[in-house]
Amino acid sequence: MKKFTSLMMIALVFIASSFAPKTASVHEVEADIVDLAVATDFLSTLVAAVKAGDLVDVLKGDGPFTVFAPTNEAFAKLPAGTVENLLKPENKAQLVAVLTYHVVPGKILSTDLKNGQKAKTVQGSEITVTMKDGNVMINNATVTAADIMADNGVVHVIDTVILPPM
Repeated sequence: MKKFTSLMMIALVFIASSFAPKTASVHEVEADIVDLAVATDFLSTLVAAVKAGDLVDVLKGDGPFTVFAPTNEAFAKLPAGTVENLLKPENKAQLVAVLTYHVVPGKILSTDLKNGQKAKTVQGSEITVTMKDGNVMINNATVTAADIMADNGVVHVIDTVILPPM
């Protein structure tokens, strides 16, 4: 798993650096959160969901936003048919609730996270940060890559889709 996480981080740094001007560091990326996700194969399910939820323009906005981005594998862990049902037009409100639960207003770097910290999401409910065995957890999801900078915020990749309380 550590090898996969390292490869993911290398891929994201490469993607982020490809958007950066030749004289800028990776932390001065000139791409928004959506552009970074679109350029990342393992976030394609998230991109499809953001498009189906009509949230592209919001996440291309000024921000800043902190996005806890579930991978394709994270979406695949959901019960069979869940993603397909969420992507149906009649379930758009539920899809938007799930997606906006992954977004916190402001720019929160990994160094800002504290054990037991709570953060209010755009959806309205809170997420909880837990530090456990050297890992950072957002609710029941593990952060597998952190501090991927975009010009309108920061992305932290997570291994599980977090669901808002019902």
